Amino acid sequence: MKPEDDMNIILVGKRHGKSRTVSINAPVLAGVVFIVTALLILAGWSGYQVAVSQIEPAEPAESELLAQWQSRLSEQKTELSRIERNVQQQVDALTLRLGDMQGRLLRLDALGQRFLESGLVASDEFDFDQPAAVGGPEESLDGDSFTAPELTSMIDQLARRIEDREQQLRMLDMVTSRQKLEKELFVEGRPITWGWLSSKYGYRSDPFTGKRTWHAGVDLAGKDGSDIISVAGGVVTYADERYGYGNLVEVDHGDGLVTRYAHAKTIKVKVGDVVQKGQVLALMGSTGRSTGPHVHFEVIRNGKSENPETYIKRASR
Repeated sequence: MKPEDDMNIILVGKRHGKSRTVSINAPVLAGVVFIVTALLILAGWSGYQVAVSQIEPAEPAESELLAQWQSRLSEQKTELSRIERNVQQQVDALTLRLGDMQGRLLRLDALGQRFLESGLVASDEFDFDQPAAVGGPEESLDGDSFTAPELTSMIDQLARRIEDREQQLRMLDMVTSRQKLEKELFVEGRPITWGWLSSKYGYRSDPFTGKRTWHAGVDLAGKDGSDIISVAGGVVTYADERYGYGNLVEVDHGDGLVTRYAHAKTIKVKVGDVVQKGQVLALMGSTGRSTGPHVHFEVIRNGKSENPETYIKRASR
């Protein structure tokens, strides 16, 4: 297209079918092309900037960075507080369990001490006041600490072992207590610490009348004021003067078995007292129908007298 040539554009309107003719020369056309090209370049650049802004966000300002770090720090503090509460709860729970186990161990020590006192366990073999001796070579000086679950598992195992030992010791304590009670109530031995048999059980010549009379016990002579002791554990059912017996002590040992200690100088117990085997009941004297210091000893089972020598000669349990 030459510069001198013009371009005619014919415009036809919708109304009345009229047409108009616009002439475009070269300078105008070049200007139009430039404007269109510029608009295209501007649109492309704007699209590029938008794409770049989406792909690479702008650097945040210092105030925004500070706010972000403060937010993260606050979240970490909250999480740390939660962890500390959980750890403290676990420590409190373990402390309660350890306190309970300490109480149970004290009871076990008390039972062990009772066995020592009873003579069932040698005192030089077990000392419940001292921890058990342990030891052994270590493979390395540095070791790993136990984790909380491992420590909890160890405490659970120890608690089960303590419970098992408690049951065994309680059973053993019941058996030994029963044996001790049976031994305590077992009537045997002499009712004096020193003396001799001066009159036997059965018919004899009465020391005052010389006639043949029944003697329902045995007489054990000794020193005036010496101890008269119980031959078994029991309950005092009589402790006073009685005709013919003088000062009399009567002890009920259960199962219908009763022992009597007569002619005492002084009575050392009262009705209702629980006495043990070998406990002093009275002091030897010559009260009542007596010719000198001695103790008249009777054994009565279910209301009938029995020969005391049978019980005096019994073997200890």
